[in-house]
Amino acid sequence: MSDEEWIKTLEDGRKVKFTKQELQEDGAFITAQLEGNKVVYSVVLAKARNPLSREEVESHFWCELSKK
Repeated sequence: MSDEEWIKTLEDGRKVKFTKQELQEDGAFITAQLEGNKVVYSVVLAKARNPLSREEVESHFWCELSKK
C-alpha cells in the first residue's frame, strides 16, 4: 500500500491539497481540500485501478472544485 499527497493550483489561483491512499484488494481512499477550507471531499473506491494517477484522482473531484 502507498500514500501520496500533493498540492495543485487551479486556474483561478485556488490551491487544493489532494491525498491518495491505496487500500487492500484494489481499493483506494482519495481526498481533496481547498486551501483555507475546513471541508474535505473524500471518496472510498472499492475497486480502483491501482496505482491511480494524480490526474485520475483530481478528476473525481472536478465538479466540486469547479464551483466557487
